[in-house]
Amino acid sequence: MISNWLAAALSRRNIHYGWVMVAVTFFAALVSAGTVGAPGVFIVPLQHEFGWTTAEISSALSIRFILFGLMAPFAAALLNRYGLRNVTLTAQLIVVSALLASLAMTKVWHLMLLWGVVIGIGTGMTALVLGATIATRWFAARRGLVVGILTASVATGQLIFLPLLASITEHYGWRIALGLVCCMLGVSAFAVLMLMRDRPSDVGLRPFGDNGTTPQPAPAPSNAPILATALGTLRDASTSPVFWALFLTFAICGASTAGLVQVHLIPMCMDFGIPQVEAASLLAAMGIFDFFGTIMSGWLSDRYDNRWLLFWYYGLRGLSLVYLPFSDFSFYGLSLFAMFYGLDWVATVPPTVRLTAQRFGAERANLVFGWIFAGHQIGAGVAAFAAGLSRTMLESYLPAFFAAGALCLIASLMAITISKASKPAMA
Repeated sequence: MISNWLAAALSRRNIHYGWVMVAVTFFAALVSAGTVGAPGVFIVPLQHEFGWTTAEISSALSIRFILFGLMAPFAAALLNRYGLRNVTLTAQLIVVSALLASLAMTKVWHLMLLWGVVIGIGTGMTALVLGATIATRWFAARRGLVVGILTASVATGQLIFLPLLASITEHYGWRIALGLVCCMLGVSAFAVLMLMRDRPSDVGLRPFGDNGTTPQPAPAPSNAPILATALGTLRDASTSPVFWALFLTFAICGASTAGLVQVHLIPMCMDFGIPQVEAASLLAAMGIFDFFGTIMSGWLSDRYDNRWLLFWYYGLRGLSLVYLPFSDFSFYGLSLFAMFYGLDWVATVPPTVRLTAQRFGAERANLVFGWIFAGHQIGAGVAAFAAGLSRTMLESYLPAFFAAGALCLIASLMAITISKASKPAMA
């Protein structure tokens, strides 16, 4: 197959095939990020064509948001049992099928079923767990850098696709824009089919940075039910204080990013008289800083104590959130916030994945991280609701931002309580 030929050709040039895995996974995650963000571009066109309310459309996106997180632990079990390529291809097939079917939707329940349930399950089958699996399975060294690169694909996908989809929608309609997303998913699926492999031993290699001389044999495939595997991992991991420290800090991460800033920053800026386009540009600028900040975080996590990295990341994020209400929402103040917050947006992911692998072992790291990521999405969901409630009841988002800042300061202190021992906590 092409992967075996390519692995041999790269090996002669002293290039490990693991970097091909990073490249194809980055591309797949980039396209997935564009798919996840695309419905936000289509809200107004759908309202105009079908007369659906914002609440009805948002309900579908909310369903997807929850399923995206809750699928993570079971996605890890699927990846371990059926392989990276098979699960990734299946996930992409599910998503593209839902998108194609949605070209003919006419009822709001069609939207909830296709964009909520089906796409939520499809995108959740890989999510951040795929990147964590690639890093821990294909790399014995540079794991943090790999996680940083793959996590940065989320920001890159949104920066590339959302402006493009918005332009196409404005000139040619939302169906043409959705067709482009389907085409990109097809290209991504072909790349995955041709290049993605499950383990280094599939192409006669050991993980990058492993100095052994013979390929590691793949462990025997587990025949345990997916549900039992995921819940069994939670049962074992939940006995460790390290798991709960990572779970709670990552829940605060979700609450202070996806649930708060990503959902409510634009309407809060509009409350202060900032036009929607300028507020959206602020999010785009944060995405640019996020790309570089996340990769730098991966590089740092390979070299420094990850507990102290999390201490600084959460602490600085908390200070930036507390600072925002005092920025006067001026161009200078918001630019300063965008730079500091953007650099820190998802910088917490590489150290969290590395700590998970160190404490729970490389083979079960993706399963444990799946549950930790579920905590992230739970935190995001609670914050999204709480911030909206604050705006409705108190006519201000500021209490929610102050609360998120305080939670981040608590998370920074929790991070340094994680034990320094690196012995896996689970056999």
